[in-house]
Amino acid sequence: MAEVKPEEISHPPMEQLQGFEYCIDSNPPWGEAIILGFQHYILALGTAVMIPSVLVPMMGGNDGDRVRVVQTLLFVTGINTLLQSLFGTRLPTVIGGSYAFVIPIMAIIQDSSLAGIPDGHERFLETMKAIQGALIVSSSIQIILGYSQLWGIFSRFFSPVGMAPVVALLGFGLFERGFPVVGRCVEVGLPMLILFVVLSQYLKNIQIKDIPILERFSLFICIALVWAYAQILTSAGAYKNSTEVTQINCRTDRANLISSAPWIKIPYPLQWGAPTFNAGQSFGMVSAVLVSLIESTASYKAAARLASATPPPAHILSRGIGWQGIGILLDGLFGTGTGSTVSVENVGLLGSTRIGSRRVIQISAGFMIFFSMLGKFGALFASIPFTIFAAVYCVLFGLVAAVGLSFLQFTNMNSMRNLFIVGVSIFLGLSVPEYFFRYTMAAQHGPAHTKAGWFNDYINTIFSSPPTVGLIVAVFLDNTLDMKDAGKDRGMPWWARFRSFKGDSRNEEFYSLPFNLNRFFPPS
Repeated sequence: MAEVKPEEISHPPMEQLQGFEYCIDSNPPWGEAIILGFQHYILALGTAVMIPSVLVPMMGGNDGDRVRVVQTLLFVTGINTLLQSLFGTRLPTVIGGSYAFVIPIMAIIQDSSLAGIPDGHERFLETMKAIQGALIVSSSIQIILGYSQLWGIFSRFFSPVGMAPVVALLGFGLFERGFPVVGRCVEVGLPMLILFVVLSQYLKNIQIKDIPILERFSLFICIALVWAYAQILTSAGAYKNSTEVTQINCRTDRANLISSAPWIKIPYPLQWGAPTFNAGQSFGMVSAVLVSLIESTASYKAAARLASATPPPAHILSRGIGWQGIGILLDGLFGTGTGSTVSVENVGLLGSTRIGSRRVIQISAGFMIFFSMLGKFGALFASIPFTIFAAVYCVLFGLVAAVGLSFLQFTNMNSMRNLFIVGVSIFLGLSVPEYFFRYTMAAQHGPAHTKAGWFNDYINTIFSSPPTVGLIVAVFLDNTLDMKDAGKDRGMPWWARFRSFKGDSRNEEFYSLPFNLNRFFPPS
């Protein structure tokens, strides 16, 4: 038997993923770009509808209030996405609502001064204004860390072996929003999952006029088909005698969004009234802002790889975080009911379609702004059962996790040091948040349950986030464990040149500001 050559059993590290026809600064034809942008808009609806659907009823709001919050969240998502893609990191990322803010928002909802208001609508308004005040104050943290370059300075402690588990946990840590939700309506969710995998992967080479239709537009096609199928089941009375939980997850007419939505409604700042400010609530919200910062940092690393761009330099990362802080400020001013972060599912869609174009994301932002003002039309798309989105998440979250693991190709994975860091940080990144989740479900409050509400929010929010726990463990171990002569094993020879804007000539192509603004804001 012939001797096997080393190059036949290993693959050289590759800075850019293969098979991407359009990268960050190349654009598909306008027709394709519009359809691709609409796909990103549809995908962003899952989070934009789910967060208000959970929080608004607890705040005392009715269906009309919920629709207005959904519209406002989509409107601000569109604005933040445009700002980030034009002036922030300039990566093709959607800046949408974040689940990281749910714990401190729940603490505000349960505040005795608000929970005791007897009138539901008045309680909703007062609670919303309290949330707005906390978001406005806490947004200053990201603005300061970003524009002062402090976060960029801290990012110099990152390495491929430290960031790989953090980015991986960005996807793995969202497993609760995957198949556990699909299982709530398996007759709708499972067909969606199978159809999406078949069309986007097994039939991806089918082309019409040299365009791989099924690979690029599989999300749009699958959602249309399964949504129609779910509508048929609903109209045929398949869920007449089902439980309430099954009807909520399976029926296409239970959201009450279309009937409650106005034809035209333009969200505007302070539409709920003047925000109210409370020091304890604001301190508690800071924890979610820090989690959002860490999760977005991991998302930017993944998006850069899926857009065939270089890893964002420290200055660019800080600039993006600063603009994200402004985005959270806009969330507070408009009253979206939650803060902002990078949408992980939309990052995954870059990989599924193999289109990393910035223009596509900017078009999707236009759809978000447009349909958020046309209430009835936006509500029509927003009535898609969440089970359908959960099926797609099973693929897209897994794809983002795999992108994180791909950073390990630049490290020495025959090193026990690296194996220890990666393994322990991934395991604890999954295990610690799961403990906090199970404890909260059993006790109806988090493990931190002291008289200091802001302290409880800090502990319960930070340790409920898999990427945040992963970053704390991985970066600490990577910078303290056997550091001497470990630079090459950590992947630093490849990583170090991307720390500064001038470290790689391609950075100017990918990250320079538009309209020649770099003359006034030169990157370092």
